[in-house]
Amino acid sequence: MTREHYIPFNKEFLLEQQLSDFAEDAKKVDDFKKLFDIIEHYYHYQAFNLNRDLKQNYALFDPDLSEKERESFIGKSDFSAFKEGLQTVLKLGNYTRIDQETLDKAFTESDLIGLNLSIDFNAFKDYELYVRGHHKAKEKITKYFFWKKEIEIEYYDRVMIYLNYSEAEYLKEKNVKLGKLPIDPGSIGLKIFKRVPKNDLETIFPNAIPKMSLKDKMLLWVPGIFGGISLLSAKVIPALINMYEAYKTDEAIDFLNSKTSLNQGLIALGILAAYCFRQYNNFVNKKIRYSKMLSDSLYFKNLGNNSGAFYSLLNSSEEEVLKETILAYCFLSRSQKALSPEELDNQIESWFKVKLNTSLDFDVHDALLKLKNIGLSTETNGKWEVIPLDKALIQIDELWDNIFGYNQKQL
Repeated sequence: MTREHYIPFNKEFLLEQQLSDFAEDAKKVDDFKKLFDIIEHYYHYQAFNLNRDLKQNYALFDPDLSEKERESFIGKSDFSAFKEGLQTVLKLGNYTRIDQETLDKAFTESDLIGLNLSIDFNAFKDYELYVRGHHKAKEKITKYFFWKKEIEIEYYDRVMIYLNYSEAEYLKEKNVKLGKLPIDPGSIGLKIFKRVPKNDLETIFPNAIPKMSLKDKMLLWVPGIFGGISLLSAKVIPALINMYEAYKTDEAIDFLNSKTSLNQGLIALGILAAYCFRQYNNFVNKKIRYSKMLSDSLYFKNLGNNSGAFYSLLNSSEEEVLKETILAYCFLSRSQKALSPEELDNQIESWFKVKLNTSLDFDVHDALLKLKNIGLSTETNGKWEVIPLDKALIQIDELWDNIFGYNQKQL
């Protein structure tokens, strides 16, 4: 499984783990908590500005707004600025874009529902999926009537889907039917889900329609057509012909044998019809399972829609930024010498592996850049170190105080 930048532990837990080394020094523990408390507020302020800009630039494309409301943002919303801001938040939150090869595989395979879904991609001018975190779990699925089989399924912890809908003229030209979806052409839909099966990503597309697979069609039509023709030609039709010919010529008819042959043929056709009905019913049951999965996704797994998704994304990005800052500062502060990015990266990743049995790809360069931007670290000849804790408290306090310059002293 590919290692991620995502750190699957909350910030409070990581901070407590780092402060355990200073447990005997109550003042030092308290100073560390004060330092990261101010840093968290500083990052929260940055996230507030990002959210404000995102909402401003997204408003023109927000399907939750009325047409009149969207019109008021003409000239105010900028698509390029919105897309750039969204990419920034996703990167800060350690989300990764799913490549087309992985998507194509997910569209052709299914772990849970065993059902092919048809998606009309003409409905979208552009679409992208981003994921963060993954895990495996055992699930039981029904195989062959009532027999259940346990399989291991890989899940994404978080999935964000970005859907840029095509314009009305293009949809009309391509005969795309959005159906009852409350989506306006030209709008942009955003949705965040939790715990989505890797091979069932197509289920989160709003226009996914169940369709019969080639196997389903073969099991339904091949026995039905060939079995039906065989039974009709061997049993039913000859019996009817014999009875009709005898009726026309007023000849004696072996009624008992004809009736028996006809009944046998009709019974066999009934059994064949029952088989075909069962095969079709299997497909219907799969559709019901898909509908349940869809309703579960919408009700239990959905974490945010459209502009409401920004809050979830920004909250996770704040968490990731603070966790990276905590780890980088604490490890550098404990080091007796300046460290290269590679040395710091190895120390942090080894700590996760040994202490928490977790394999991850710590984004050391991003973490060091964050420390540098808030004035807590210095670099000399490729080696990094942090300023002492007492000076760090003064530096971060000044950084916070200077966010707003409304009360500057007059010279």
